[in-house]
Amino acid sequence: MKASAVKLIALSATLLGTAALATDVKVVIPYYSAATEPFFKKMEAGYEKAHPGVDIKLEIVNWDNLYDKLTTDIAGGTAPDISIIGTRWLTDFVKNDIVEPLDGYMSATVKGGFIDAFLEPGKLQGKIYGLPVAASARAMYYNKDVLAKAGVKNPPRTWTELQSVCKKIVAANIKDTYCFGLQGKEVETDAYWYYALWSYGGDVVSGGKSGVNSAAAVKAANLYKSLITNKYTQPGVTGYSRENVQDLFKQGRLGFVITAPFLIGQIAKEAPKLNYGITAIPKGTKQATYGVTDSIALFKTSRVKKEAFDFMAYVLDARQHIEFTKNEGFLPIAKGEASDPYFTNNAQLKIFTNLLPVAKFAPNIADWEKVADATSRALQSIYLGQKDVKAALNGAASEANQVIK
Repeated sequence: MKASAVKLIALSATLLGTAALATDVKVVIPYYSAATEPFFKKMEAGYEKAHPGVDIKLEIVNWDNLYDKLTTDIAGGTAPDISIIGTRWLTDFVKNDIVEPLDGYMSATVKGGFIDAFLEPGKLQGKIYGLPVAASARAMYYNKDVLAKAGVKNPPRTWTELQSVCKKIVAANIKDTYCFGLQGKEVETDAYWYYALWSYGGDVVSGGKSGVNSAAAVKAANLYKSLITNKYTQPGVTGYSRENVQDLFKQGRLGFVITAPFLIGQIAKEAPKLNYGITAIPKGTKQATYGVTDSIALFKTSRVKKEAFDFMAYVLDARQHIEFTKNEGFLPIAKGEASDPYFTNNAQLKIFTNLLPVAKFAPNIADWEKVADATSRALQSIYLGQKDVKAALNGAASEANQVIK
């Protein structure tokens, strides 16, 4: 064989080898914490080692920028192959034919590995469009030392009891300390109010219309307004995001705050001496909590759908994914995670998991973010005393109904 022919064969082999390594899978991941990128880098390395023909291209994006980035990339024809998204975005993405149904890619084993309660939010029109990657519920944290100084032995079970406890905390005149941390700024300002709304039997959407101006909604808004008026909350609530309110609690300056399981890990690292407990969100007429999931979705424009889904399934396998769940402070999304001693022996996490049967999720409606924004703005106007409760909620419901239609 001539030397030129040998070189040509060698070159062809090199090109074929390069081509085999050229199956890129673009993956967009939102930033949850400092643990996010190391975990997904580990997943990337592990998957590529087992699949030398695939190159995972990770991009970490801040949550606040994720929705805008994805919609911009989609419009520009540069959408990723897969991305973690807020599950509430799925309705818009399905409506606009942006994401791929996953049923055809999923084995019965993969599907059966998920906890049903967290698989449901990713279902639309009878098909699964998003697989849960992160799950959470909400409960109320309380500062045991603050309660003790106010002469209170047990955390309140109802909103009426909470108001009574707040009165005692204020009377105790504990320096730089407030009773109830109330969020009034940024993402989930509306959700912080849903806790009370749902507890009074209301709903965000009911009968195809907004429920944010129902009798239960008015009662819930009046409750929060009274907490502000009586100085049971921190001053200037509209200047406090979820993180800001959590920081007050970690500093020992709040009696109560409602938030997710991830605060447990933050306290362990940042305020290990904080003497606190966790209990259910107070009842109105019923018990309720907010259930939240984030999902991984497969984009329809992907040219490597099989490989993209395969990487998705690899990440979500309970044997790997449990590390993400633990590090980020979430609830288990898979049955294999839920049976791990880390969860079964953790009394604090059990409080959250025990609330899952009464969990409410954000409704699957198109342009949900517009509804959430209208509700948040109405609540801010109430908290600031700029609008009457009924007038503000009627305005939010009117805006919401235009979107729901």
